[in-house]
Amino acid sequence: MTSSAQMQSVRDYFFALQTHLCQSLAAIDGGADFSIEDIHADNGAHSRPRVLDGGRYIERGAVQYSYSLGAQLPAAASERNPHLAGKGFEAAAISMIMHPRNPYVPTFHANLRFFEIDETNWYFGGGFDLTPYYPFKEDVVHWHQAAKQACDPFGTDVYPRLKKWCDEYFYLTHRQEARGVGGVFFDDWNEGGFDRSFEFVRSIGDAILPAYEAILNKRKDTPFGAREEDFMLYRRGRYAEFNLAIDRGTKYGIQSGRRIESVLASMPPRAIWRYNWRPEAGTPEAQLYEEFLPAKDWLAES
Repeated sequence: MTSSAQMQSVRDYFFALQTHLCQSLAAIDGGADFSIEDIHADNGAHSRPRVLDGGRYIERGAVQYSYSLGAQLPAAASERNPHLAGKGFEAAAISMIMHPRNPYVPTFHANLRFFEIDETNWYFGGGFDLTPYYPFKEDVVHWHQAAKQACDPFGTDVYPRLKKWCDEYFYLTHRQEARGVGGVFFDDWNEGGFDRSFEFVRSIGDAILPAYEAILNKRKDTPFGAREEDFMLYRRGRYAEFNLAIDRGTKYGIQSGRRIESVLASMPPRAIWRYNWRPEAGTPEAQLYEEFLPAKDWLAES
């Protein structure tokens, strides 16, 4: 199957973005590099998983590129567009996750994807979000400023809409708590036609590294002890719960038959669970729950 010009241009961008992100983050880490595998399927599908394990500052990082084809859309991809159920598709995606060693550095996640049923039925999705353990208000404001700057050229209403969407999506309904402090999230995006939509997606993609590396460089050498590491591992448990119980991307990867090692590469390498644990009032751990996880307008706060 030959990709359309639309699909090929998206694939080329995602592939180049993966290379740039891996080179830049490995240079910052300085202790490990990203593995690289090229996996080709008989039907023309191609994936290039890249994973960094055991780095100096990044305990696990994954930046995954994939191009897939299918006879019919998986349920996770068609549930919001039932009229497309059963149709064949092509999809290109890049997803990334960074689990830091230092509890003062947040975990971050981002993904971008493009589904094409035909040249008139297509849509983009994606975004980026931040999951801190011991957050700094200036870091959260910086993160949201980067998101707003990426969105503003496409309308002043875009960032508020996508910020709200992110807050609502990255929410553990079974815990009644947010996963982190949000960012932007969008799905079924085709506003303004393909060229305008693709320009928007590139703006989001190009904002990811500058938004995160500023925080990583600022906090990666902050001293920490066993208490902070223990709390980070506890909160990583929430991250794992979201990925396995709620995340549509994980469900899509499993339903579409993708290589399970690649689908679950975003999971934290270590995590813990405690029965009915609550942080003590007045502690930095309680501050995360009280001041940072509830959704708010971070740019107004600044």
